[in-house]
Amino acid sequence: MTPKTSDHILIVDDDREIRELLTTYLVKNGLRVVAVPTGRHMRAALEESGPFDLIILDLMLPGEDGLTLCRDLRTGKYKATPILMLTARSEEADRILGLEMGADDYLAKPFSARELLARIRAVMRRTRMLPPNMGTVEPSQKLAFGDWQVDTVARHLLDHSGTMVALSGAEYRLLRVFLDHPQKVLSRDQLLSLTQGREAELFERSIDLLVSRLRQRLREDAREPRYIKTVRSEGYVFASSIEARDD
Repeated sequence: MTPKTSDHILIVDDDREIRELLTTYLVKNGLRVVAVPTGRHMRAALEESGPFDLIILDLMLPGEDGLTLCRDLRTGKYKATPILMLTARSEEADRILGLEMGADDYLAKPFSARELLARIRAVMRRTRMLPPNMGTVEPSQKLAFGDWQVDTVARHLLDHSGTMVALSGAEYRLLRVFLDHPQKVLSRDQLLSLTQGREAELFERSIDLLVSRLRQRLREDAREPRYIKTVRSEGYVFASSIEARDD
């Protein structure tokens, strides 16, 4: 029987002391670690030392900051790699922005290495809740379905006439989960993990209420929804096909 390969972690932080301390602690706890100081080094590591099971990304980096790198990762070939963002900022807006850019969780500095390890394990556990071989649509600027388009750069929902329909951060994240996994039944636990991570207090606690709100934005018939269908005892499925556009 082939032994299980330990999880591979990429740390991106410009503080050398933090990189060394975290690397030492995580390796002692059975993880493989590569630690780099900048976005340029991150890209090189992804190509030379990957694949990685999770990326730890500092928000405040020289050159390209963590939010920019997170956004780029989420629109490229590493979009499925979990991201845990480190931040010295305490403002709620920064935390929400990081999550909306695609980070799976965040941890505010200062923090203990033990807490970071717990967060790493929790994020990877949530990520692995997804059914195996679940495909996602290819990254594109616009995703079209039915009478709607989503601009994934501006994070706007547009109706058939091009009029923008406002979405909250939580509604947009839920819609993106559905668009990334069309025609796949997703349980409520999976939807909660993919849209909220650990930040339940920042978003709607009930996934059913959030689905109801998103259906209203899509002008769905509550009795016979066209796009988001309820699968009894299982969860929800996005029933429409998705077309990726770059125009």
